[in-house]
Amino acid sequence: MSNWFRSSNPTMKEEYFTQSAGVTDGTSMTMEGAIGKSALLFVLMLVGGGVGYKLGSLPITLGAFFVALILSFVVVFKKEIAMPVSLIYAPIEGVFLGGISYWYAIQYADTQYKGIVPMAMAATMVVFGTMLALYATRIIKVTETFRTVVIGATLAVVVFYMGSMLIGLAWPGVWQLPVYTAGPIGIGFSVLMVILAAMNFALDFDLIERGVQNRLPKYMEWYAGFALLTTIAWLYFEMLRLISKIARSR
Repeated sequence: MSNWFRSSNPTMKEEYFTQSAGVTDGTSMTMEGAIGKSALLFVLMLVGGGVGYKLGSLPITLGAFFVALILSFVVVFKKEIAMPVSLIYAPIEGVFLGGISYWYAIQYADTQYKGIVPMAMAATMVVFGTMLALYATRIIKVTETFRTVVIGATLAVVVFYMGSMLIGLAWPGVWQLPVYTAGPIGIGFSVLMVILAAMNFALDFDLIERGVQNRLPKYMEWYAGFALLTTIAWLYFEMLRLISKIARSR
């Protein structure tokens, strides 16, 4: 079932953080504001995740996925309304995450990987914290080459996943390709996806920092929080898939 749900972070494009520079009337984006709003949206997503996990309903999970997908497009193309839309998006995305987590938990309930959900959550937070520390200490520097490579690779993955979904509608056998199985190729692919998602955090932090420096409008704090949430969700999915593949390979 997890093969149907793919996500990336096409929301943190550089033009979003440079096209409105120059707000000087006290309503510009701040680092504290972006952090606070990101934390609020994350909490809302966790609450929604608890609801989705408790319900454990496939129709509700699918419904939440499509609603969250629509809302994400709304935010991407209408950043000015990022505040109200992201406040709705976060818990709905959480319901979807919770529902997916429930099905993974059920699948591995009688195995040594019965803690797959907390393992994936912990791994996601460790990666997030590590990337934040590496970025803050400038061990990782976001250069133009770094940005170009990560964005290009991310877009390639999005196209690959979307293509797989479309082909899968007519040929379900696509999910039996080596990259989706529990073999060495599949596990290696998931490791690369985790690394790529982690690298996207560096881009997110860099663009938020430059957004603050360029004094972008206040609503961009909500947009930044929404964008970070999409990266966290993507990384969490990839962690679930990676741990699942490792479990199935044994």
